[in-house]
Amino acid sequence: MEAAPVTLNDLVREYRSRYQLPPSARSRVLRKLALCRTPGLGGHLLECNRCDHRAVVWNSCLDRHCPSCLGASARQWVDRQETSLLPVPYFHVVFTLPRPLADLALYNKALLYGLLMRVSAEVLQTIAADKKYLGGKIGFVSVLHTWSQPLEHHPHVHMVVAGGALCDGGTTWRMSQPNFFLPTPVLAALFRRRFLEEVTKLRDGRLRFQGRVAELERPDAWADLLSELQKQSWVVYAKPPFGGPEQVVRYLARYTHRVAISNRRIQGFDGEAVTFGVRPSPATNDADAMTLPLKAFIDRFLLHLLPQGFTRIRHYGFLAGQHRERNLATIRALLGAAAPVKAEAPERVPDRCPTCSVGELHRGLEVAPWALVGRELRNAHYASTGPPGTAWPLGQVLTLARAPAA
Repeated sequence: MEAAPVTLNDLVREYRSRYQLPPSARSRVLRKLALCRTPGLGGHLLECNRCDHRAVVWNSCLDRHCPSCLGASARQWVDRQETSLLPVPYFHVVFTLPRPLADLALYNKALLYGLLMRVSAEVLQTIAADKKYLGGKIGFVSVLHTWSQPLEHHPHVHMVVAGGALCDGGTTWRMSQPNFFLPTPVLAALFRRRFLEEVTKLRDGRLRFQGRVAELERPDAWADLLSELQKQSWVVYAKPPFGGPEQVVRYLARYTHRVAISNRRIQGFDGEAVTFGVRPSPATNDADAMTLPLKAFIDRFLLHLLPQGFTRIRHYGFLAGQHRERNLATIRALLGAAAPVKAEAPERVPDRCPTCSVGELHRGLEVAPWALVGRELRNAHYASTGPPGTAWPLGQVLTLARAPAA
């Protein structure tokens, strides 16, 4: 029988069995991922209405860093965004933080991730409002990513921007050029100036200087860094426009609810090292896979945990705030376009029974988390190498089952 694919959750369970982390936000996230879809979070029974088939389904952790839990939330979010799409070209713009500032952001995530999103949005709106370009208010979605393909720390913001602007106080719509949105050198120059202005304001008392950036606490080292960054060309690029609203939806589905590494990219684990897929660079002809020791792999994953409560998906311009729907209605009226009709959610069809192929599976009794049962049973049946659904005999699962709360 072919072995089950290795997931990030499996690797986290193995990591936690070998290494102890002190109580922290990092250890709490790892605990959630380790317990995801295991008896540790409890579950419920699925029962066939035609035969004696029963199966236990363990609960998900629903943590936003868990690649096993993001599918449903991504689909729900994208469904809500479909009603905001306009019949115009959409552009993809990316703002990237230079490496020295990325190192600083690693120790100041909430401050500098927030600053990256705020300044990049401000720059895009400022240049778009210039009468040399669009001369109006644009609308876009920004999504923060913090990783590169090898899982190194690489903070950057992806923006999906409608190709046009509301002008003259919202009475006209000015369409962008078909294959050109805004000049990236102008965006990059303003991005560099504004970010350095704002990060300098944070230096006195708010930024933490430790680890590899500890020396930046010295005024001379900080001045040298600013001087070097002012000479560099900062990376802002715009990709060709999407083919249409359908492509925008597919892109949003892929990018908005993504974590540092998906389960699909994990190719194997030999007990000591993890092999995962990377996208090779055409310029360097790199390999399409990378192998790291388990500890190094999880340590790289932990670089990308977000601060608690941080909002990594944000709407700006005419897509922001309480006037969003009114703005969209105005734009559609100016374009002579009808609002998209939201498709009705299909009626949920119960799963067929895998035993009799006739009956339907329905939710039955709830199963208590293993933390609520006896230590002997818990230790005997909780596996550290993967979701232990098959390791718990159904008869013993039933002893933990209880009727769902009313």
